[in-house]
Amino acid sequence: MRLASLAMYVSPPPVAEATERLWEALGDRIRDYGLDAPVRLSHDIRYDQAWLDTNLLFGQTCGYPYVQRLRGTVQLVATPVYGLPGCLGPLKCSFIIVAAGSTAETVEDLRGARAAINEPGSNSGYNLFRHFIAPYAKGGRFFSSVIETGGHRASIEAVASGAADIAAIDCVTYGNTLRFDPAGVAGVRILAETARGPGLPFITAASTSADELAMLRRALADTVSDRNLSAVCDILSLQGVQVLEDRDYDVLVGFEGEATAYGYPAIA
Repeated sequence: MRLASLAMYVSPPPVAEATERLWEALGDRIRDYGLDAPVRLSHDIRYDQAWLDTNLLFGQTCGYPYVQRLRGTVQLVATPVYGLPGCLGPLKCSFIIVAAGSTAETVEDLRGARAAINEPGSNSGYNLFRHFIAPYAKGGRFFSSVIETGGHRASIEAVASGAADIAAIDCVTYGNTLRFDPAGVAGVRILAETARGPGLPFITAASTSADELAMLRRALADTVSDRNLSAVCDILSLQGVQVLEDRDYDVLVGFEGEATAYGYPAIA
């Protein structure tokens, strides 16, 4: 049985509902094109376990784990183009956030502050954050402490509540929250933006044939451009998709290398 999992952007509720509707339409089109596809998205498998499932037909991963460990295990289908602040075509940045009442005006004002990360395998919450802080670090340190929250929404709450002073939030997550749950970001403000890199790619298993991959790409492009789905895509801020080469994601490895060259291999 083939597997479909889209668990990267599933909040607030309107986004989760629109994601289900997008898959319903995409799955129907894939089947119309002659390829078997599950009727429903899977919710009984962890998002990162889905990436490694040999039956994965369609999923979405973060670019950083892709370049770290998923090359050869999955294939790139296409990269979404989101119409939100911080996005530029298939590229996106993270927003460096502080509490709404913070007096910080520059990153230097936060030396010795407490940082929140979602998890070390994240591009937006860790890799781009590390790259942004690296030029300011001294002796491999910039912060007094670092907490791991497990997710972007939890990192926003940590900064808003005072449990942390700074975090890096994926601009798509921030934009979705601002649109559909503005109270969720009312306690924070954007201090700066990180560098941009390619966004979260749609993927399929390495075992998917070349013909099937071409079919997935065609079905995805046709679905996103379908005027009957414009309301769904508007909720998702999904303006299109772009097929990137594997090498286009090397920039994320480059960000890691640049941070290491500054003597800042880990957020600390």
